Amino acid sequence: MNDSQRTIGASGGDPEVVATLGIGQRHVAARVIKWSLLVVAVVGLIVGGVLLYRRSQTRGLPTYRTQPVVRSDIQVTISATGTVTALSTVEVGAEVSGKVVKVNVDYNDRVKKGDVLAEIDPEQLKAAVDEATARVRQSEAEIRQAKATLAEAKQNLVRAEAQLAQGLVSQKDVEAARAAAARAEASLSSAMASATVSQAALKSAKNKLDKSVIVSPIDGIVLARLVEPGQTVTAGFQTPLLFKLAEDLRRMRLTVYVDEADIGRAKEGQDASFTVDAFPDRVFPSRVLSLRNEPKTDQNVVSYEAVLAVDNSELLLRPGMTATATIVSETRKDVLAVPNAALRFVPPAARKLSIGMSGRPREITGKSAQKKGARVWVLDGLNPVEVPVKTGASDGTLTEIVQGELAVGMEVVVDAVEKKK
Repeated sequence: MNDSQRTIGASGGDPEVVATLGIGQRHVAARVIKWSLLVVAVVGLIVGGVLLYRRSQTRGLPTYRTQPVVRSDIQVTISATGTVTALSTVEVGAEVSGKVVKVNVDYNDRVKKGDVLAEIDPEQLKAAVDEATARVRQSEAEIRQAKATLAEAKQNLVRAEAQLAQGLVSQKDVEAARAAAARAEASLSSAMASATVSQAALKSAKNKLDKSVIVSPIDGIVLARLVEPGQTVTAGFQTPLLFKLAEDLRRMRLTVYVDEADIGRAKEGQDASFTVDAFPDRVFPSRVLSLRNEPKTDQNVVSYEAVLAVDNSELLLRPGMTATATIVSETRKDVLAVPNAALRFVPPAARKLSIGMSGRPREITGKSAQKKGARVWVLDGLNPVEVPVKTGASDGTLTEIVQGELAVGMEVVVDAVEKKK
């Protein structure tokens, strides 16, 4: 530094020289920046302190998850499980004993009424028919013989009575002729009765012979074949099962069991639908055909049988499939509704600390939680406030609100999440 510069610094300098060099402006700018940084730091410390204070006061308090009040259609449904069956299933058995000599059908074969399904060896049955026929002929001969004997006895009686009038025979002879005529008449009656028995036996033998040919009683499809050629069947106290037939599988039925708590809402003619495990993404339409009155009790649970119509025109469904049915018992259109979780929600404890608008904690007593009746909770700031409501129909997800100070779009509390301290 030269002497002239030291002289300027000591005396404060010539203003014109200072202005020319810009020395005063630089000093002012430096002072402004220094004070600005100081103010920002102080404000930051104040805001940080306030946030830390509020966080320390709210630590441990729950936060609330909400969902809006909406307008929606609500379907009240009844769920039940059951089994898909054919509209009519017939079990075909053998009414006579013998060896199966022929089987004409197999699984899934279509048959018509009267088609021959199988044949049983008819030899013994034919012999029984021949025997019964011979007995009928024998009975007919006995009838003719009895008639001839009766005619002879009647003639002898007439002759004896005439001779008695002429004094040629005694009264005893006449009485003997009368007795002979009566016995002849009884013999004729016995022969006619025997003939009736013989004819019945012949009819039964022919019937059994006819039943050695097993025919289909319906038009349908063979679900099961339980007999093989050469197998011997014995018709005793229980008829041996040979085939199981079902009518047209394009029309079937679903039998489900409705819980006693829901049976009061089920009615014939209601729309329904069902699903099966084989086609989990497919919903099949249906309709309630009938409701049975006979109860079924299983482990002290009472249920009632309901029969639903099944359209199986695509032949996707098979007899025996397990199905889950949904019966629509009521439909509510465009109603005010809240999530079911909102009706189940209760503040997590009887007493909670909440932060008011002033930033200071205040107490919530939770007396509302002790009141009876349906209610939901809405937030007033950070505080849950109870709103009493009257509910209507529910579909398991949404519930109709019939009465209450709620409107579409209002947020209702459905859950509380506790913060860790």
